[in-house]
Amino acid sequence: MITIVMAEDHQMLIDGVKSFFEYNNDINIIGTVNNGDDLVKLVCLKKPKLVITDIRMPIMDGIQATRQIKKKLPNVQVLVMTMFDQPEAIKQMLDAGATGYILKNSGIKMLSKAIVTVASGQTFFDPNVAFNFMNDYIDDNVTIGKSDKIILSKREKEILSLIANGKTSKEISETLFIAKTTVDTHRKNMIRKLEFSSGNELVKYAIDMKYQF
Repeated sequence: MITIVMAEDHQMLIDGVKSFFEYNNDINIIGTVNNGDDLVKLVCLKKPKLVITDIRMPIMDGIQATRQIKKKLPNVQVLVMTMFDQPEAIKQMLDAGATGYILKNSGIKMLSKAIVTVASGQTFFDPNVAFNFMNDYIDDNVTIGKSDKIILSKREKEILSLIANGKTSKEISETLFIAKTTVDTHRKNMIRKLEFSSGNELVKYAIDMKYQF
């Protein structure tokens, strides 16, 4: 049984998640709170297997709460569920001790997968967060979720549009005023997101989608 304490300042979201897992024999939400300070207190009291937390919360944010939880109870796993997909936010949560990171718009199926993965001691990342800075966090013990809906960032769509027009990575970097290595990283991320096996497939996709960006 995976016991969970959840922190989220939107009660409607808490109610929705609790309702989904109400009859699940493997996942049990044993407590919920609406701020980071109460999260730390409840986790110390109930000692769940897993914590689900947002980043931005009243009184104490998820970063500080995670840091305190991992210091007091290092065996408790932390899964972040948030709308923040900025690299700095992700990095701060991972550095604080979280081992899972998903976006709120990813759906309940991905949340279920993330819960099971993180509770087992593995790391789980939403497929739609930025990975260009995360090499230090990714190894063979990391699961990248698969989304039914592929979400490309505005920058990725810009690059795809330029790829469709025959631009090389160097030409794209000059057009967008970014480093060529950044363009190459975006290419790799899109290949991963779209589950392609090569850059040629990405080029073909860009051409096929040329007028939809």
